[in-house]
Amino acid sequence: MKPGAIGRRMCRRPPGPGGRPSWERYPMPEKKTYVALLRGINVGGNRRVAMADLRGWAEEIGLQQVRTYVQSGNLVFKSQQPAAALEKKIERKIAQAAGFEVRVVVRSAKEIREVMRSNPFVKRSGIDLSKLQVTFLAEAAGAGARAKLKALPGGGDESKVGESEIFLYCPNGYGSSKLVNSVLEKAAGGAATTRNWRTVNALCAMCEEAD
Repeated sequence: MKPGAIGRRMCRRPPGPGGRPSWERYPMPEKKTYVALLRGINVGGNRRVAMADLRGWAEEIGLQQVRTYVQSGNLVFKSQQPAAALEKKIERKIAQAAGFEVRVVVRSAKEIREVMRSNPFVKRSGIDLSKLQVTFLAEAAGAGARAKLKALPGGGDESKVGESEIFLYCPNGYGSSKLVNSVLEKAAGGAATTRNWRTVNALCAMCEEAD
C-alpha cells in the first residue's frame, strides 16, 4: 500500500436474490500517529517500568512503529484505533504485565502540534523555556472545572487553562510550584499528567518523523 493510502477490506453481505453471498469493499481506518503519556511511573524508584518492556507490551497489543522517549513514560506509535480505546488498551496491558495500574493519556500528533502552536508563554519576551510545563488532562475540563483551575493560587507561577491542557510557567522551577500535577487533578476533578516543554518538543519532533 502506498504511504497515505487508505486500505480496503472485504465484507461479506447476506445472500442476494440468487442465493449467493456477495462481497463489498469498505475503507479501512487510516493509521494515525499518537502519543501516549503515562502518569506517575519511575518516580522515586516506585512503579518502575523499563522502556524496553513498555515498547514490547505496546507491540504485543498491536501498536506499530513504537518508540519511547526518556523514562517518564512517553510512547509514540501508529494505530488505526481511536484515542479513547487506545488509552484503555494500554492501561489494561500495563496492569496485566507490570502488576499495577497506570493512567494513560493519549493525544494525536495533530493535537500535540496544536499544543506546540498554542502555548501562550512561548511568545512572551524574556521567557525561560526550561521553566515551561504542560499538564495534559485525561478528560476535557468543563466550564466549572476551568473556573476552579483558574482560581488556584500560583504564588509566583502562572497558568493558562484550556479545555484539555494547562500551560504552566514556573520561574522558580516546577519542584517548588504550587501548581503541581496533584493540585491540578483535584481542581479538574480527573486524572492528568505533566511534561516539561523540552519533552513536548521532542515528542512533537518524533511525531513529525513518524508522519
